Amino acid sequence: MALAPAAAPLSQGGSEGLGGSGLGVTSAQGAAVVECTGSLRCCASLNGSGSSLDLESVVQPLALNPWDVALCISGTIISCENAVVVVVIFYTPAFRAPMFLLMGSLATADLLAGLGLILHFAFVYFTPSEAVSLLTVGLLVTSFTASVCSLLAITIDRYLSLYNALTYYSERTVTRTYIMLILTWGASICHGLLPEPSACSVVRPLTRSHLVLLSASFLAVFAVMLQLYVQICRIVCRHAHQIAVQRHFLASSHYATTRKGIATPAVLLGTLASCWLPFAVYGLLGDCSSPALYTYATLLPATYNSVLNPVLYAFRNQEIQKVLWAVCCGCCSPTLPFRSRSPSDV
Repeated sequence: MALAPAAAPLSQGGSEGLGGSGLGVTSAQGAAVVECTGSLRCCASLNGSGSSLDLESVVQPLALNPWDVALCISGTIISCENAVVVVVIFYTPAFRAPMFLLMGSLATADLLAGLGLILHFAFVYFTPSEAVSLLTVGLLVTSFTASVCSLLAITIDRYLSLYNALTYYSERTVTRTYIMLILTWGASICHGLLPEPSACSVVRPLTRSHLVLLSASFLAVFAVMLQLYVQICRIVCRHAHQIAVQRHFLASSHYATTRKGIATPAVLLGTLASCWLPFAVYGLLGDCSSPALYTYATLLPATYNSVLNPVLYAFRNQEIQKVLWAVCCGCCSPTLPFRSRSPSDV
């Protein structure tokens, strides 16, 4: 699940900012003043007879918000990291196994999220446009949703590789992987189709109901992943115990294997929770009167999940490491021999 930054810079008060209505209108004794959110202010005044209308456009430069700069920097890092992963997986024919397809989906989603953060910053500060800002927010919602759903798909794939170890390498696994990819991106695109904003939430231009849906969806996905990783830990502990008994391993060796099997899911879940849970909870509890600082303080850490995903999922994979080292050494070969590995190995 994913959430997007403001369609305009966050500045509380009046008619501007995430929590504002975006348009403030006041009138007194036949005079009207209309303020439009953004860098263009239009002032209209009616004369005494009401027969003439004077319009004055004053272009005001938009003050640079440090939080927006931080989001843009985060988007740049996300784009660079995940572009490497996408290129490696796309241009290496050996990476066509289900787990690499799911990694590619995760990297593609995070790459789009990073580009969305950069484009949003550019359109807000250099070429302000409500329509374009709405499109970039839709892109961000879609990409962040696809990122979280791809994490769920990877977790399901890892669980099945342990639960059905004997039948994992079959055509059914490939078919199931494609089905998960279709559902992941289909659901993400549906979440990214933004309704016409009426009553804004803590993230403009998302409506309150839309943000609640996104937050609830993330909590549901996280609950499913938590349950799956609990089952994975149980299977790992059981397998480690069986191997220790069969091979007469020492208790310390059994303990080390079990600890390693539990540590990896703990790191993955802990990272996801620390990045996204604060924003998901705030999306459920916050309203348009909440300070914009709270939105930035919870949204920025959420983007860090897309920064860490390549490190936790792609760069830890030994096959991907081999390709990267080969490219760095100038001896890249598209047909490098790889040992077949299951998702539970990475």
